Amino acid sequence: MAKMMGPRFKQSRRLGLNVCGHPKAMDRATRGTSRADKKLTEYGRQLLEKQRLRAYYGVMEKQFSKYVRIAKKSEEQTGHALIKILETRLDNLVYRLGFASSIRQARQMVVHGHILVNERKVDIPSYIVEIGDTIELKGKSKDIEIFKDNFNNFFLNQYPYLEKDENKMSGTLVRYPERNEIPIEIEDQLVVEYYSRLM
Repeated sequence: MAKMMGPRFKQSRRLGLNVCGHPKAMDRATRGTSRADKKLTEYGRQLLEKQRLRAYYGVMEKQFSKYVRIAKKSEEQTGHALIKILETRLDNLVYRLGFASSIRQARQMVVHGHILVNERKVDIPSYIVEIGDTIELKGKSKDIEIFKDNFNNFFLNQYPYLEKDENKMSGTLVRYPERNEIPIEIEDQLVVEYYSRLM
């Protein structure tokens, strides 16, 4: 399975945006380290936003372009539909619910079989979660200290589209997120414009 690897902090500095979510990711960023500091063409701006969005969710190009095609068929604005698809990936929701401290850790948890969706093991990070689906840790995994610490130290109900049950160590997608509820600094319209040249 292909996955995005490499130094996360360096990638964040290059893209000029904290795409890994670590509080220290941009500590060594200085003016000129980011491509956003340079004068970019319209195409360059579109490419940069596309790379930022891909890096934020850790999605490879082939799968990302597939999501764009699906979003284009949606009745919603393409950019909003694209981010909604990315936001409802299983690995991302495991991260949003606080089971993991990063999307990379969330993906590893899913692949290693620690996560259940509606009481069934799902080990596919790109699995799209539907409204009403419940995500929880597998029985034995609830005793792993790092997972318990992540979950218990995470802010309760930080995202209004997710409902969290601390006693059961589970969370449910109660509705699809609105664009303004998704905490990412991306100009999604530029991403759509980038792909409109290619599709």
